[in-house]
This record gives sequence, C-alpha cells and structure tokens, in this order.
Amino acid sequence: MRRLPLTIALVALAGGQPILAAPKKPPAKAASRPAAKPAAKPPVPAPVPVPVVPPTPMGFMVPRAVVLRTPTPPETEANAVWNVRAALNVAALQCQFSPFLATVKNYNDLLRHHGEELTRAQATMVAHFRRYDGARAANSFDQYTTRTYNSYSTLDAQYKFCEAAGRVGREALAIPRGKLGVAALRLSTETRGALNEQPLSPALAVVPMDLLAMDEIAATEP
Repeated sequence: MRRLPLTIALVALAGGQPILAAPKKPPAKAASRPAAKPAAKPPVPAPVPVPVVPPTPMGFMVPRAVVLRTPTPPETEANAVWNVRAALNVAALQCQFSPFLATVKNYNDLLRHHGEELTRAQATMVAHFRRYDGARAANSFDQYTTRTYNSYSTLDAQYKFCEAAGRVGREALAIPRGKLGVAALRLSTETRGALNEQPLSPALAVVPMDLLAMDEIAATEP
C-alpha cells in the first residue's frame, strides 16, 4: 500500500479540514510600572532689578572738613583757629613755588604773633576730646590734627588754595594778638572755600556741547 504524505493523512483524519497549529501565545508583558515623575525643579528666583546710578559729572577731589561732635561756641572758635594753623602749615609746604605768596614766612610769623592763642586753642580742643573720649583724648586730638591737615592737601585745587593761603596768612598777621579766634571763623571758611572744584586752566572749564541735529537740505536743480 502506498503511503500518503503525512500532511495529507492528517487532513483526512480531520474530515478534510486542515489542522492548524495552535497559535503561539504572545509573551506575557511585564507589569507596567507607573512612569516616574520628573524631579521638581527649584523655583527660579525673580531677577533683582539693578539700581540705576545716575552718572556724576567728573570733577576735582574736594577734601572734607573734620566734623566735631556737638562743639560748644569756644570749641568752634578753637577749631577755626586750629584750621587756620593747619591750612597755613600745609601752604608753607606745598606753595613754595611762588615766593610772592610768602607762605613759609607767613606761617612762621603766625606761630610767633599768635602763639599764645594757638596754645589756648590746642588746650580747648584736647578738652573737647576728653569730654567724649576720656583717657584717649590725646590720641583723639592727634588723629583730629592729622585729618585736619590732610583736609587741606589736594593737587586739584592747589593753585587756588595757595593763592587764598597767601592772602589769609597776611590777614592773620594784621590781626591784633588775642583777636584771632573771632577772625578765624571767617578765615578758615575762606581757605576751605578755595578747595572747591576749580579748573586748572580756562581751557578745562569749557563744557563740551552735543552735536546739534540739523535737518537734511535737499539738493535742488538750478
């Protein structure tokens, strides 16, 4: 007997219907995990506005005067006397380029002519610092003197300061002995005012002008 092929025999046993292989089950999916939430980002701080500083005009350095702590009227007068002394001392060192000003001679003559009043002014200022600083009064007076001297030292207004110091020195020598205190209130203000902003030459005082906006001129045919 002739053997039929295996596939034909299987078809015959199934009543003529082909026997299909059992479908393969899809592989079981792994249990899905919830997606991890992204880490929360830190809040971005709001930008801090940068304050706009208005431009300041360029100028010369003006030293500041030493400010006392609630001085009495005698202390104010003594402070003015000590400022006149400091200003003329600085002028004697910085203004020797002009013999006409005689700043060295004026200062030396001031020490001789008003020596007693300068000594009283020094004692008054030491008492002022003793009232506020106690045992450190001598040290405070030394610091005060150094700062006062430095407050008259500037290269920006040196010429005007030297001119004023020469004039103030001559006026101080014309004041009778014992009367410098009252006049020093005016003289110290005069020397201090000479340190204000001043150009070194008239050319530096010229203020630059902005270019003027001009309308265009249309060319016309003749």
